[in-house]
Amino acid sequence: MSFTHLHVHTEYSLLDGSSKIKEITKRAKELGMDSLAITDHGVMYGVIDFYRAALANDIKPIIGCEVYVAPGSRFDKEANAGDDRYYHLILLAENNKGYANLCKIVSKGFVDGFYYKPRVDYEVLEQFHEGIIALSACLAGEVQRYLARGDYEAGREAAIRHINIFGKENYFLELQDHGIPEQKTVNQQLLRLSRELELDCVCTNDVHYTYADDVEAHDILLCIQTGKKKADEDRMRYEGGQFYLKSPQEMAELFKYAPEALSNTEKIAKRCNVTFEFGVTKLPNYAVPDGYTPWTYLKELCVNGLHNRYPVFRGEKDEYCKLSAGELEERLDYELNTIKNMGYIEYFLIVWDFIHYAKSNGIAVGPGRGSAAGSLVSYCLEITDIEPMRYNLIFERFLNPERVSMPDIDVDFCIERRQEVIDYVGRKYGKDHVAQIVTFGTLKAKGVIRDVARVLDMPYAQADSIAKMIPNDLHMTLDIALRQNRELKDLYDSDEEVKYLIDMSRRLEGLPRHASMHAAGVVICGKPVDEYVPLSKASDGSITTQYIMTTLEELGLLKMDFLGLRNLTVIQNTLRFIQKNRGKDIDLNKIDYSDSKVLEYIGTGNTEGIFQLESAGMKSFMKELKPQSLEDIIAGISLYRPGPMDFIPKYVEGKNNADSVTYDCPQLEHILEPTYGCIVYQEQVMQIVRDLAGFTLGRSDLLRRAMSKKKADVMAKERRIFVYGDESEGIKGCIHNGIGEQVANKIYDEMTDFAQYAFNKSHAAAYAVVTYQTAYLKYYYTAEFMAAMLSSVMDMTSKIAEYVYSCRSMGIKILPPDINEGESGFSAKGDSIRYGLTAIKNVGKAIIDNIVSERESHGQYKDLEDFITRTASLGVNKRAIENFIKAGAFDSFGATRKQMMMVYIQIIDSVNQEKKDAMAGQISLFDFADEEDKQTYKVQMPDVGEYDSDQKLEFEKEVIGIYASGHPLQDMEEKWRRVITNMTIDFGIPEEGEVPKVRDKSQVKVGGIVTAITRKFTRKGDQMAFLTLEDLVGTVEVVVFPRQFNRYREQIVEGKKIFVKGEANVEENAAGKVVANEITEFSQVFSELWIAFPDKDAYIAGEPQLLQILSENKGNDKVMIALAKERQSKVMPVQYRVDATQAFVERLKEVYGKDYVKLRQ
Repeated sequence: MSFTHLHVHTEYSLLDGSSKIKEITKRAKELGMDSLAITDHGVMYGVIDFYRAALANDIKPIIGCEVYVAPGSRFDKEANAGDDRYYHLILLAENNKGYANLCKIVSKGFVDGFYYKPRVDYEVLEQFHEGIIALSACLAGEVQRYLARGDYEAGREAAIRHINIFGKENYFLELQDHGIPEQKTVNQQLLRLSRELELDCVCTNDVHYTYADDVEAHDILLCIQTGKKKADEDRMRYEGGQFYLKSPQEMAELFKYAPEALSNTEKIAKRCNVTFEFGVTKLPNYAVPDGYTPWTYLKELCVNGLHNRYPVFRGEKDEYCKLSAGELEERLDYELNTIKNMGYIEYFLIVWDFIHYAKSNGIAVGPGRGSAAGSLVSYCLEITDIEPMRYNLIFERFLNPERVSMPDIDVDFCIERRQEVIDYVGRKYGKDHVAQIVTFGTLKAKGVIRDVARVLDMPYAQADSIAKMIPNDLHMTLDIALRQNRELKDLYDSDEEVKYLIDMSRRLEGLPRHASMHAAGVVICGKPVDEYVPLSKASDGSITTQYIMTTLEELGLLKMDFLGLRNLTVIQNTLRFIQKNRGKDIDLNKIDYSDSKVLEYIGTGNTEGIFQLESAGMKSFMKELKPQSLEDIIAGISLYRPGPMDFIPKYVEGKNNADSVTYDCPQLEHILEPTYGCIVYQEQVMQIVRDLAGFTLGRSDLLRRAMSKKKADVMAKERRIFVYGDESEGIKGCIHNGIGEQVANKIYDEMTDFAQYAFNKSHAAAYAVVTYQTAYLKYYYTAEFMAAMLSSVMDMTSKIAEYVYSCRSMGIKILPPDINEGESGFSAKGDSIRYGLTAIKNVGKAIIDNIVSERESHGQYKDLEDFITRTASLGVNKRAIENFIKAGAFDSFGATRKQMMMVYIQIIDSVNQEKKDAMAGQISLFDFADEEDKQTYKVQMPDVGEYDSDQKLEFEKEVIGIYASGHPLQDMEEKWRRVITNMTIDFGIPEEGEVPKVRDKSQVKVGGIVTAITRKFTRKGDQMAFLTLEDLVGTVEVVVFPRQFNRYREQIVEGKKIFVKGEANVEENAAGKVVANEITEFSQVFSELWIAFPDKDAYIAGEPQLLQILSENKGNDKVMIALAKERQSKVMPVQYRVDATQAFVERLKEVYGKDYVKLRQ
C-alpha cells in the first residue's frame, strides 16, 4: 500500500514539533514509506537538513511549509482578531520553480506580514503560485474553520478562492482524524465539497512527534513554549495522542471510507521533484574599473601592494623576510594562479573592497583572522597585516588547490562601526542582495533538565542539584553524563521521579529552542537573497536568512563574518587619547614587537584589558610562561585550550631548559624549534608531513583534516603512505628519506594525538599581534589605555567597577566627570582618568554630544548659570542638572555641590522666565546693565558649606552606578583583603570556555557594604533576607535564612560594613550567591598598629611617653612593637590596646616619624 505523509512538523516548528529530522526520516523508511514531506509552521528552517537526511535514508524529500494566511492584507495588523488573525494552508513545492516561489512566499510572511506569526495574503499567493500544490490544512485552515462553524457557503467560497489561485489540479481538500469529534463533522462536509466542486481529497496526519509514546515529551515541550506547568488545566495541548508518524496501514484503517484520498498522497509525492545544487559557487559580480578584467585588476592591486609592503623592492633591507624580490614575485604568482584556477578572483576583490572602504573611512580593522593570514595575496591587498613569511604561515592551510572549497576570510572591525561596513556592502550590491544569517539556540543537557523540571513542578533545589551533576564539557549530552557521573546514574536508577525527568529530557534534548541572528554572519548574493533562500526577520528588525551559515556555504553562497571586536575600538580610542593628551601619533605597525619591557609586563600576569589574556587562567599561565617573544604569545594563545593544556608543562620546560628539548629525527628540528619540541600548530603537522615524507602542502592539508576529524580508515591508509611512500602519487615516504620505520610510526602517532587539538597558527599569530598591541599601549600609555577600556564597557557597571579598581591599584587617579573637560566616554588627563559624562544617569549620549559641541564652539562653561542658560535649548532638564551636580561634573564652577543643589531650580526658573519675557518682547533691567552690574543680578550661592565625604560618595553611586572619586571601603582595604577569601567579581558569570572562579558549595568569606535588603517570609512565617553586598569591585547577593537572620538581625542594616562567611551557591549561566552562616561587622575585626624603634635602647628610653599616649586612646586594636636592629617584635599587653583611628595614627606619625608607624587593618 502506498501512502505519503504530506503534513509533517519537525523540530523546526520551534517548541511545537518534537520530531527530530534524522529520526523521523529513518522512521518513515522503517514503516515502508518511500517519500515524506516537511511542512513546518511558517518557516523553512529545516529544509536542507531534511533533504539530506531523507536522501540518506532512501526517502524522497517533499519540500513544503504550513503557511499562515491573513484574512485580508498581510499589512493589516489589527488587535483582538482572535482565531481569525490567520488561517493555515499547506504549500508543497512541485519543482524547483515551486521551491523558488515557496521561498518568496515564506519570506514575504516575515518581511511584510509578521503579526504574531509570519502571515502571507492572497496577493502573495497569486503572485507566486506557479509550481506549488496546496492542501487545505487542518482545522485551522480557512475552509475547515468555516465548516466547523456550520458556515458551509463561506467554506465553499474559500475553497473556490484557492482553486482560482492554484488551479483545480493543484488544490486538495485535507482530511484529518486525530480522534477529535469536530474533525469527523468537518470531514463529512469536506467530502460533500469535494463532490460539488469536483475536487480531490487527500488524507494526512498532523504529525508533531515521531513515535506514539512521544506524546508526553511533546506535551512537556508545549509547556516549555507557553511557560505553563504540566499540571495546569488552562493550557495548550494536543489531545488524544494521535499526532505521531503513523504507518500506511494505520492511515488506511482510519480513512477506509476514502481510499482515493489515501492514494492521492502518493500521486502528489510523485509530482513533487525538487533538487538542490551543492558545492557550486554563486559569487556576486564585482564591477571593476573600465579597461580591466577582474583578473588584471586583482593582479595590479597585488603587485602594487607587494612593492609597497616589502622594503626589498625599494632597495632596503628587510630584517624579517629573507626572500628576494624574485622569490616574493614567484610566491605571489603561485598564489594568484591558484586563486584564478579555483575561480575565486572576484571573492578576493569583494573582500578587498569592503576592507579598503573601512580603512579609508577610519574604521578600525583587525590585522587578520583565521588561515587567511597565511596568504601573501591577503597581505598585499591589506586584507591582513601579518607578514606570512615572518611567522612561517602556510598558504595551503588557507586555500588548498587539492581540495576545492570556498575560501573563508573572516574580518574583525571596530565594534561601534561594524554596521557601517555592512551598510556599505548593502549599498554596493543592493540592499536585497545582502542579509544577515540565522542561528539557533538549542535545548542543551543542563538547560533541558531545568526546563523540564520547571514544567513538572519539581522543587528548584532538586532540579538544580541534578543539573549540577552534568559535567560542563562543551559537547555534553545526558547520555554521556549518565556514563561519566556515577552519582547521577545511581540517582537515575533508584528514583522514579528523577528517571522520568531525565527520560523526558533526553527526548527533547538537542531540539532548537529559538531562532536568533548570528553575531557576525552576512551573506552577499548576485541576485536578491530570497531567490536563493527563504528569509526571516530578527527581533531587531534585521532581515536574516532562514538557513544557517554552514547550509549557505553548502549551497555555494558567499558568506562573510563581519565581527565586531571591542579591543579594536579600545586600540583606536587609546591612540586618539594619546594624541590629545600627549601630542604623540603612534603607528602600531612600526612599534617594536620584541620590546623586553612589554614582554616582561605580560609575564607579571597584570593583564586586565589585554586582549586574550584577561581570564584568571590566562593570567596565571602568563606568569608561568613569562613570554620572551611574540612567538611565545602565539604559542600561549594556541595552548591555553582544553586538550592542548596538557602540553603546557612540556612547552614551559623546553622554554626554560633547552637541554630538555629532544627531536625524534633531525628533520623535525627546524619545524619544532620555535615551540621547544612540541607540536602546537596545524601548520607544523603539514610541514612535518611535507618535509619528512615528501607530501605536497595541499596533500598535507588533506591529511591534517583527516586527523582532526578522526577518520580512522583514512588515517590508516595515510600512515602507510607517510611511512613507506606511494609511487603512484610521487610520495617517497619517511623510510626513503632516512627515517626509521619505528621512529616514523612514533611521529605519526604523536601527530595523530595532537592534530585534533592543534591550532591554526595564522589565526593565533593575528590575534597575538592584537594582544601585543594592547599590552604595549597599556604598559607605555596606561592612563590612555585604561580610559579607552572603561569607555568600551560604559554599559556594563560590573566591568567598570572592576577596571576602576584595577586603575586605583596601579596608582591611576579616577577623576569625577567634568562638564568642561570630559567627553561622552572616559578620557585621559595627564596620568589620571576623567569619568565619562554619558555614565551619568538620565542624560542620553545625544544630549552629552550637544553639550560638548556647544562647549567646543563657544568656550567653556563659566558657572552654573552660564551652563543652564546655554544648554536650556539642548534638552537638559532639571533631573539632568541635579545628576550633574551629584556626580561632581560642575565642581570646576567654584561652588560646592551643596550650594548648587540649593539654587539650581531657582536658576532654571529664572532662565525660563527670561526666555518667556524675550519671546513676549519684554525688556528687563538686566538688558541695560553692563557686565559688572550683571554680576549683582546673578543668583548668589548660599553659605551652606559642602556635603561630607560619605554623602558625596553616595550621590556618585546614585547617579553614576559606582563610587567615582573614592570608595567608602578604601580606608579599610587592607583589612578587607586580609579577611576575605573571594572578591565579588569571583561570583560573576564566567566567560565562555572559563570555569567559575568559585566552586559550588565551597566555603567562602566576602566583605563589603550592605547596599540593599529584601526581606521575605517563608511558608512557616519565618523572616529571611536577600542582601546586596558591595565591595571595591562589584556586588554579590547574600542569602540569609531565618536562623541566621534572627542571630544577626542587628548587622543586617543598609550601610553596614560586614564580613559574611558562608557557602557558595553557583549555577550555570547565572551570577553566584553566598548563603550566609556567620556575619561580622568590620569594626569587630581588629587591626594591628605597628610602631618601630631603631633598637631596644631607643624603645626603653621612649617607653613612658609611648605608654602615656596609648593610655589616652583605649580601644580593641593590637599594638605591635618592632625593634629594627634586633629584628624582634612584641605584642603590647591587652591594657594598652587602642582605637586606631586615622587621626590617632597621624598623631603617632608626628611623634615617631611617618616611616615608623604603620596600621595593618
